[in-house]
Amino acid sequence: MSASGGTKAIVAALAANLAIAVAKFVAFVFSGSSSMLAESVHSLADSGNQGLLLLGGKKAQREATPQHPFGYGRERYIYAFLVSIVLFTVGGMFAIYEGYEKIHNPHEITHWYWPVGVLVFAIIAESFSFRTAIKESNAIRGSLTWGQFIKRAKAPELPVVLLEDLGALVGLVLALAGVGIALLTGNGVWDGIGTLCIGILLIIIAIVLAAETKSLLLGEAAGTEDVEKIKAAVVDGDVVTGVIHMRTLHLGPEELLVAAKIAVQSDDTATEVANAINAAEARIRAAVPIARVIYLEPDIFNAEAAAKGTNPGH
Repeated sequence: MSASGGTKAIVAALAANLAIAVAKFVAFVFSGSSSMLAESVHSLADSGNQGLLLLGGKKAQREATPQHPFGYGRERYIYAFLVSIVLFTVGGMFAIYEGYEKIHNPHEITHWYWPVGVLVFAIIAESFSFRTAIKESNAIRGSLTWGQFIKRAKAPELPVVLLEDLGALVGLVLALAGVGIALLTGNGVWDGIGTLCIGILLIIIAIVLAAETKSLLLGEAAGTEDVEKIKAAVVDGDVVTGVIHMRTLHLGPEELLVAAKIAVQSDDTATEVANAINAAEARIRAAVPIARVIYLEPDIFNAEAAAKGTNPGH
């Protein structure tokens, strides 16, 4: 994912959520709708989440230090994981609490035009934000389905914004339904039910985000396509005759570590092997530009030893 694409989607979502949060809170003050209160807190939480993503992107740009020799690229994963926690606690649990309270202590919604008008405005604003996230994602998604894109993306920002915006839109529809039924029936319990549904939705999205960012934090290998490109780039057919085994690891969304044991001829000189390794590293970086940290270990290929002690692949 390009950093500019992710930042554009985050800024668009941040601007939309701040405007929507203010409008929702004003609607809550005039109407007393619990759905409006839950949705205003949801939008504030989303705004904070976008701030966390921007902060993570900024911190990830720091130069490597002796204490952190591989840099700070994983900062983006850490802050994305914090987003899932904020969404779960501030967004989901608060909405469930508010929904429970409203169901047990319902009251009539007043000034109905405030919540309805704000919800319609919010749906329009969130739709523009969601459209931006979809447009930026389509630029890098390729032939992947949306589910595959969210699962396989190494840069967390776009999947996070996509799921947040989707959750926001569905939540707004739920809030509008709850408020609408409450107004039609005169029963404020429906407003509480809508709020409860919003909370459950946010918790589900938070769990999905937490699972995906946890995987990135643990360390994911390069995608299958990049692995094949790296393997093909290593072998020159002359000095380097094959890849005995290889491991890859994302140090950040745009930084990949490659460690491989490569097969060389038994009669090659040290100079020939060193030159071949340098050439292989250059080919790898040309084939997969994000492969920035490369360690190649030469060895004499032994089929029996390879079968016992290696696990070819990532």
